[in-house]
Formats: sequence, C-alpha cells, structure tokens
Amino acid sequence: MKKTKKCENYKCEKCKCENCATSERVSIPKIGFKIIITVALGLVIIFVTALEICRALASLSAIPALPAPELSEGMRGELGIDKNINEKTIDNYLGRSDSVYRDMRMLKDEANYEKIDGDSYISGIVKGFEVVSLPYLMTPENLPEEVGKSYSGETLFNCNKVTETCQPNYKESMAILEDLFPKNKNIFLMCGGGGYAGMTKKLLVGLGWDENKIYNVGGYWYYEGNNKIDIKMTISGADTYAFWRLNYHTIDFKTLHEV
Repeated sequence: MKKTKKCENYKCEKCKCENCATSERVSIPKIGFKIIITVALGLVIIFVTALEICRALASLSAIPALPAPELSEGMRGELGIDKNINEKTIDNYLGRSDSVYRDMRMLKDEANYEKIDGDSYISGIVKGFEVVSLPYLMTPENLPEEVGKSYSGETLFNCNKVTETCQPNYKESMAILEDLFPKNKNIFLMCGGGGYAGMTKKLLVGLGWDENKIYNVGGYWYYEGNNKIDIKMTISGADTYAFWRLNYHTIDFKTLHEV
C-alpha cells in the first residue's frame, strides 16, 4: 500500500501534498519572514517618531521664556506699547519658532502721517515681520487729528466704540484672523508709531485671544536695531518703494461672503 507523503513545508486546505495546487500553497517560512519585516519596520517608525518628538521638545525647552506683557508709562502706555519688548529690544526676540511677527501698516495709508514726522508708505520693515494691514481688519479710530482719516472701505469686522465689541462682516472673517494670528503662538505686533498695533491687540483680545501672548512692540519709525529691511530706495535717480520685498497678506473682499 502506497503511503501518502506527509506535508512538511506547506499548508493547504486538503493536506495531500501530491494534489496541492500551487495557488493553494502558503509558505509558512515566508509568512514568518514577512511578520519579522513588518515588526521591524514598525519599530523603526516608532523610533524615528519618538526621536522627532524628543528633538521638538528639546527645541521648545531651549527657547527662553518671554516676560509677561507690561504696559509702558505715559503716552506709549496709552497706545498699548510694551515696556519690556519694544523697538529697543525686539532684536532679542526675533526668529522664535513659538512666535509670529506682524506689521499692521498699509502699503500706502490714506492718513497723512508725514504730518507727525512719520511715513504714510511702508518705508522699511524689521526682518521677520509680515504685513497684515489693520485698516482691512477694522476701521482705525482715535487717529491724531493732524493726519486726517485713514482707509474707510470694507473691513473684516465692524467694531462699536461704545460697547467695545466687534462683529464679523463676513463668514470667513474669523477663519482669516485665526490663520493670520494663530492662537497657539506668541504674537508680536508693530506698525509705524504703535497705534495700529495697539488697536490690533485690542481687537484680538476682544475676540478671544490670550492677552498674555500678544505684544505691541511699538513703531518702526523708532526702531534702531540691526534687522532693518529698506523698502524706500532710489533707483536710477528716482525714489521708489520696493514693496516686492515685503511678505504681504492680501484680503480679497470680492471672494468673501457677507454675514
């Protein structure tokens, strides 16, 4: 009587080695090898992820803590300019990965800031700051009488001076604000003299931002640090403004949806 050969290397639904179809055979050694490879790759991914997390935590721990916001004295304090982080000290706080930097001026403001020895154009900016024009967020208020009125067109928010509350004019208003001023970051604000930056902080805090993470660092007109980027320049004998050097955030009101 012929003995049936015992299946040793393959497993199939019917354990008859002579009749096992090739398509039915599953190699036990190959399965084990695949499991080992899968586990090894999983461990490598876990290790790399853990390493990146450790690096991120180490990077955060290496960033020195910021002093709490504190108002300056006198007129600068009325504008909301910070006592510790301002035009004189901002260079010490540039380039932080836990922070964003916003210049609140318009490229060309309708208010005549030359009347108070300022500049209606952005003539220069501090390295790392990105331009988000305040008058497109809300209508500026309490400007010096000498400069006249600023831009008074469409804005993301309508603010009531009496109740000190602001309501969105567009369905996208809050989403735009949250993108430009992330709540999980420290926010450094600058403008020409400090006023627009102060209005911006007031707007953000009124809409739910943490006031202890927002710093009005004052005005570019008084900045004497080492990180100036000149925007006003002379080319071929003519004065011009190199706005192409700016990281400028536009707001296209035509694409937005009114509330």
